[in-house]
Amino acid sequence: MSSIELTPSQKTILTALINLHRESEDAVKGEDIAEEVDRNPGTIRNQMQSLKALQLVEGVPGPKGGYKPTATAYEALDIQQMDEPAAVPMTHEGEEVTEGNVEGIDLSSVHHPELCRAEIHIQGSVRDIHEGDTVVVGPTPLSKLKVEGTVDGKDDTANILILKIDDMVAPAEEPQH
Repeated sequence: MSSIELTPSQKTILTALINLHRESEDAVKGEDIAEEVDRNPGTIRNQMQSLKALQLVEGVPGPKGGYKPTATAYEALDIQQMDEPAAVPMTHEGEEVTEGNVEGIDLSSVHHPELCRAEIHIQGSVRDIHEGDTVVVGPTPLSKLKVEGTVDGKDDTANILILKIDDMVAPAEEPQH
């Protein structure tokens, strides 16, 4: 875990930068980050200066310029950086989610079915997913776990969905091990 203390605003902006950079693999313009987090581009530029000073972002000059996250940025947000992560399918309201990937599933209160919740950690934005929406995650690559639920809450900054579990199946299909 990183020892860098970030403000909620810095975490939100850095998370948006990482999500946008994952999609394009290129430098991300401040205007694109501003649009993603619903802030003024001037505010983003000011925040980027402080994030550069913390060595969490690097500026890329030129017409195709913008910002790129450093390896330290991933550490500061406790995000694993993988070249080829396994794809874990996710649907939102019946539509396949193609932007991002499921990073982890944490289950709470499994011994109490009415209170059972799943924390779904997403690499990518959860901005367009709202409370009451239906989400299906999985099957996961190894255990073939599939979780279906209703969004009970979310954390836009950390890209986490809290699902009230409606159904959970393992294995949802034949395991590959």
